[in-house]
Amino acid sequence: MSMQDPVADMLTRIRNAQARNKPSVQMPASKLRKSIADLLVAEGYLTSAEVSEAENGKKVLDIELKYYQGKGVIEQLKRYSRPGLRQYRGKDELPSVQKGLGVAIISTSRGIMSDRAAREAGIGGEIIALVA
Repeated sequence: MSMQDPVADMLTRIRNAQARNKPSVQMPASKLRKSIADLLVAEGYLTSAEVSEAENGKKVLDIELKYYQGKGVIEQLKRYSRPGLRQYRGKDELPSVQKGLGVAIISTSRGIMSDRAAREAGIGGEIIALVA
């Protein structure tokens, strides 16, 4: 069976693993998932994200979750744009998550970037997720 929304699946796996205080989570790898995970590592929400080879020969994305004083660093992880309703915004209309304390993940023509980086570059795009 094919997966309808791989990004929503990724975000749900991270939320569920963090709710159970798991040190890491694994999922099937893709370029989009890897770039989203790399952005979350760069923003300080995850410890690491690496692609490895599974026993069956398929690529797996290993994500190390980050905790602070026993609580997960990610308090909110929400899918914004979805396959049934894509949400595109221009550079002036990009959302600010918790007045700049959070991050909006934006898919632009230059790749996946944070809302701050997209504003600095002067480009808009599809709002994938909101992280706080």
